[in-house]
Amino acid sequence: MTGTVGQVRADVEEAGRWLTRRVVRTPVLRSPVIDELAGARVLLKAENLQHGGSYKMRGALRAVGRLAMAGHTGVIAQSTGNHAVAVALAARQHGLAATVVLPVDAASTKVDRARAAGARVVFAGTSVEERVAVANGLSDESGHPVVDAYDHPDVIAGQGTASLELIEDAERAGTPLDALVVPVGGGGGVAGACLAAAGSGIEVYGVEPVGCDSLARSLAAGVRVPVAPTPTIADGLRPSCVGELPFAIVRDTLRGVVRVDDDEIAAAFRLILTELKVLAEPSGAAGLAGALRLPPAGASRRLPPAGGGRSASAIDRQRTVGVVLTGGNVEAALVARLMASRSADLAEEGVAA
Repeated sequence: MTGTVGQVRADVEEAGRWLTRRVVRTPVLRSPVIDELAGARVLLKAENLQHGGSYKMRGALRAVGRLAMAGHTGVIAQSTGNHAVAVALAARQHGLAATVVLPVDAASTKVDRARAAGARVVFAGTSVEERVAVANGLSDESGHPVVDAYDHPDVIAGQGTASLELIEDAERAGTPLDALVVPVGGGGGVAGACLAAAGSGIEVYGVEPVGCDSLARSLAAGVRVPVAPTPTIADGLRPSCVGELPFAIVRDTLRGVVRVDDDEIAAAFRLILTELKVLAEPSGAAGLAGALRLPPAGASRRLPPAGGGRSASAIDRQRTVGVVLTGGNVEAALVARLMASRSADLAEEGVAA
């Protein structure tokens, strides 16, 4: 993935054509309640309904498909879960062996999905560095290539097709996007979004959990800055450092990064479930949490800290905001806990009243 932005945007368009009928063209959802809260028209791309439960299927299919055509017989991947599941499913479709490296604290839902897809699952520590070391070692032993979760041009192009579809669908509906919001882990998805939006005038924002904000710090410093990720309910958004290739793409094209805390992510999760009637994992819900905190149109690039007050001039925000709901693989126990906390809040409010 080299050359001008226009050339690499063509990579996303080519990936989109190749993925036609290989992935679900997921629906775009909208809620009047969410629109009112955001002070804007909010269009949500339901990639939680994608094959494998996340938009990671797009990049995995594109990358694994090309490796299969090149004659490889197996692939290796590491991630916190969704990318591993997607690579396992893509490998099965192409008749390749798959080994996935997951953290020891990976969500059981994602572990089970990877195994059900036929992958060999290997556990390695809790940090991305530990997983990368194990994945590279397995690659050296087997000769099978590593399909990186975000530092891979085909993965970025594939992930970018979700944003491209959202942009296209919004235009067809007569509500072209003014802004596009994508959760950030290693940065592949938001890099793909920047490529998909190139030349359109659409402002692209990334969203990171507080304390897992490598991209925000890297943009401020001008170089990639690793962090020691703090605990968050958004388990898919906690890499210690943004990827090298994603950072090279977004450093001059991303409009900004919104930091959100777990309370904001939980509130967005509940909105999606109750208003849209679909289940998104907290990592996917983080995109909506960020969209609800976008600055007014034309405001400074500097965003308020997480937990800060909302702008009084919400109606002046971007007229149409697109959000990629990146995945829906969430533990039932976490769903119950997040919904129970809201029920407790409502009960307390009732007592206070």
